[in-house]
Amino acid sequence: MLLLLLAGACAPVRPVSAVATSAYAPVSPELYATIARQDSLLFAAFNRHDLAQLQTYFAEDLEFYHDKGGLADFQQSMEGFRRLFEQNKTTGLNRQLMPGTLEVYPINGYGAVETYQHRFCHVENGKDDCGTFKNMMVWRLNEGRWQVTRVVSYNH
Repeated sequence: MLLLLLAGACAPVRPVSAVATSAYAPVSPELYATIARQDSLLFAAFNRHDLAQLQTYFAEDLEFYHDKGGLADFQQSMEGFRRLFEQNKTTGLNRQLMPGTLEVYPINGYGAVETYQHRFCHVENGKDDCGTFKNMMVWRLNEGRWQVTRVVSYNH
């Protein structure tokens, strides 16, 4: 199922939409830096196709909502990542955060919500095949550990 969720990342190239230039200022620069780092580590594991490391960033009660693929739980999502990595061993599949799109807001007593645009690329038939999509992740802080509990991936 996650293969369907991320298949949109391999869709035909769409032009990068203009990034909003609103004057976003983090409510908490410290929280922003923390979540930006967690995002970077999560997607470094994704870009290495390191499923063992990647899954540590997701909570067991994960709900992954995708506008094309529907809802997936933790097990379905990890199996989808496994298949995606298996099918893209040599395509260079990777994710890049679009500069200027990351926003982080605190969720009192729980953690934070992160919104952004990201670009997925891989090589198909000798050419870069990329797509830019919107995403939201809810991070929970539990006993000093940050994990994603909800993902909403849309605009595919």
